[in-house]
Amino acid sequence: MTIEIKRSAEVTTIEIVGRLDTTTAPELDKTINEDITDVKNLVLNFKGLEYISSAGLRVLLGAQKKMQKVGTMKLINVCEEIMDVLELTGFTDILTIEYGPTFDGEIDAIGGIQN
Repeated sequence: MTIEIKRSAEVTTIEIVGRLDTTTAPELDKTINEDITDVKNLVLNFKGLEYISSAGLRVLLGAQKKMQKVGTMKLINVCEEIMDVLELTGFTDILTIEYGPTFDGEIDAIGGIQN
């Protein structure tokens, strides 16, 4: 898995490529909880995410809880396979998700935020 962080004045985007599983989930957790600070609007770009396990889901849940206290979090570019997992686990009820390849960038991802 690779993680790329992009920052703008309003939004921090984390682009995740590969598999989010037991082996790689701690890396994303560290990125969210230690490597990025003072984030008000977090976007997780799943454009390159191929697989998510229960360990990855736990990281998403923790990130959602963190962001509820300080701002917003949204998942974008969620493929059909990952969306199926999110639906089956009930995560679609607790996460803000943009289904399908909607966004190429992070600017519009949080409800109309513009540079």
